[in-house]
Amino acid sequence: MIAKKTAVITGSTSGIGLGYARAFAEQGANIVINGLGDADEIEATRAAIEKDFGVRCTYSGANMLKPDEIAQMIEEAGDTFGSVDILINNAGIQYVSPVDEFPIEKWDAIIG
Repeated sequence: MIAKKTAVITGSTSGIGLGYARAFAEQGANIVINGLGDADEIEATRAAIEKDFGVRCTYSGANMLKPDEIAQMIEEAGDTFGSVDILINNAGIQYVSPVDEFPIEKWDAIIG
């Protein structure tokens, strides 16, 4: 049902987002991964998705705090694949601290 569709998955260079990317690719969807990390590791992840599942996979480093970069990511995905059929908004902010030391501005950014 999702074969040949295009899925853009934010926060997908690792963790749950990468799990989503691999699951959609396994079903035949082309993938746009997005997130932070080491450039070589991201390229290896992107290439592995293509090799493992026989789909096309691109990477966008768009910052989810910058609307212009988000719009450009979606536009480029549409230009590359013809359309964006699936969008998984998985990106998030992580900050680890003891609860009594957790800065309120970090809490606001995470919940925001």
